[in-house]
Amino acid sequence: MTAAAPSQTAHRATRLGLGVGMDLPWGERIGFTHTSDGGDVTPRVRSFLRRHQEHFGYSFFAFQPRNRARLRAVDYVPAYDRLYDSMPAERPRAFHQTLLNMGTPETYDRRPVADFTNELHARYGFSWVVEDLGIWSLRGRPLPYPLPPVMTEQGLERATSNAREARELLDPELHVEFPGFTEGGSFVLGGLDAFDYFRRLADDADVWVTLDVGHLLSYQWLRGRTGSAMYEGLEALPLERCRELHLSGCQIVRGKFRDLHHGVLLDEQIDLTRHLLPRCPNLLGVTYEDPVYNEDGELTPKSRPNYERLRAVVARWTAGAAGDAA
Repeated sequence: MTAAAPSQTAHRATRLGLGVGMDLPWGERIGFTHTSDGGDVTPRVRSFLRRHQEHFGYSFFAFQPRNRARLRAVDYVPAYDRLYDSMPAERPRAFHQTLLNMGTPETYDRRPVADFTNELHARYGFSWVVEDLGIWSLRGRPLPYPLPPVMTEQGLERATSNAREARELLDPELHVEFPGFTEGGSFVLGGLDAFDYFRRLADDADVWVTLDVGHLLSYQWLRGRTGSAMYEGLEALPLERCRELHLSGCQIVRGKFRDLHHGVLLDEQIDLTRHLLPRCPNLLGVTYEDPVYNEDGELTPKSRPNYERLRAVVARWTAGAAGDAA
């Protein structure tokens, strides 16, 4: 029997439509800049938000540490305030954490990260917090790209315990994101089926989930499920628990799937999104993640065609025509 949606917030979703997610590193052209009074978004980011703000019904940005100092909300608030001053105040806000490290086989105290996140939530009112079910760090050292969790029964037990702990510590809702399996960019330990693994974790930890369409395709490509076979096995996922779909720029290089976050969506991502929309009854929104744009905030030419296709698909779904979107 399919498990119900998480008991703590079980209700039918209000469709928020298309959202935007941004990774904003410190010191990059698309990111935050250091200032004498606490930091700010770069002019390029502000131009993008000004140009495209009417396209998006909600937003999130991903946490990036500004330094290796002790984690304190006060060190980030000036920059975050200026980010949100550049966006419509009435739109829902979410937060992509990168420090919960729910896929790790190690044990450690998550309370400092949760306290930091809850303090930001008290100021900004996050509708949810999302993080990939990955191994983001080992022995305190961050990895260049999060690895999938250990795909064994013992690894599943540990990851489930981590996700349950994170949910209980956080004030806002937790969305656990399906991990990436980019061949050549990460490696996999263990042989459990990832879709079944993720469903079991979501049910046992009683959490909402996010499905990154590129991550799903990366796993399908790893399994040799390309072309029309990319739809195989999806019914094993916890679709009734899915609150958000993510799409970021991906590319197929010499037959291998690459999750590059370069802004250009594949046709396969649009097709799989159409397939998933009517099958996720509690979905809140579809997020275009990590757009790439110039100094005027205009999207790069290669990214525009499928971005516009995505907008049209999501608009039909938001209006209630899930069948049309499919």
